[in-house]
Amino acid sequence: MDTDALRWFQQVADGTTVTEVSELEGLTQPGVSRALARLERDVGAPLLQRTGRTLRMTRAGAIFKRYVDVVLHELDDGLSAVNDEMSPDSGTVVIAFQGSLGTWLIPNLLASFRAEHPDIRFELNQIRDEIAAPRLLAEGADILITTTSPRSDDVGWRPLMVEPLRLATHRDHPLAEQESIALRQASAESFVTLRAAYRLRRLTDALCQAAGFEPQVAFEGDDVPTLLGLVAAGLGVAIVPAHHTDVLERPSVRYLELTDSAAYRTVSIGWSTTRRLRPSAELFRTHVIATARQSS
Repeated sequence: MDTDALRWFQQVADGTTVTEVSELEGLTQPGVSRALARLERDVGAPLLQRTGRTLRMTRAGAIFKRYVDVVLHELDDGLSAVNDEMSPDSGTVVIAFQGSLGTWLIPNLLASFRAEHPDIRFELNQIRDEIAAPRLLAEGADILITTTSPRSDDVGWRPLMVEPLRLATHRDHPLAEQESIALRQASAESFVTLRAAYRLRRLTDALCQAAGFEPQVAFEGDDVPTLLGLVAAGLGVAIVPAHHTDVLERPSVRYLELTDSAAYRTVSIGWSTTRRLRPSAELFRTHVIATARQSS
């Protein structure tokens, strides 16, 4: 059904003449009349009848008009919402991010971005490491911020920063007297780690293997704050990202720099290469990359 004809019917039903409609729309009067006649055929009932020089609604027209008003109102709201979504200064950006980045990096990026673009909204989705990037983007994420960079032609990646890893120990632990440490010095310790599916756990295992030992895992958890709680209770040592040592203050925990050359993780941003980013999402992607460049 022609939405233009619905609008012209609405205008005529509200008292605008066919001549006035044609002048407003830049059309011929016969063209508007033919469109209204087609609309009546589509509906299957006469909607307008002439009374003297004026077109008035029939009973069927009055019934139909109530629904036309609702439909066109919803349509206009939908068009307005899409326009807002596609505007570079509004809309919603969907971000999927690794949980361990949610205490420092994501809040900092959002705060600096919203200072310049206060009307852009965000949908935040904390993800587990094992969920594949192409799947996340296919399910609606605009931007990924993670420490994994899988090879895929469907995903574009850009490194943002290198984050050192540190060894967390209880403050009364003998190792806590040192400012830095080689990981092999902790080979006899009990470790508290994330579960095997997490990227940080895989990094922990790889670092220990490179240092010549297999870690003795006493406890496994699902987030870094849990690991630090276990360390604070004296239940083991843990390899944690450096930024957590700044934002998660625990007086009973000491953080030692690791001198091992591979004791770091790379934080990256990802986006789909198979669909164009909405303007608001492209603005945020550009902001994240520029912020990382300024910080390096």
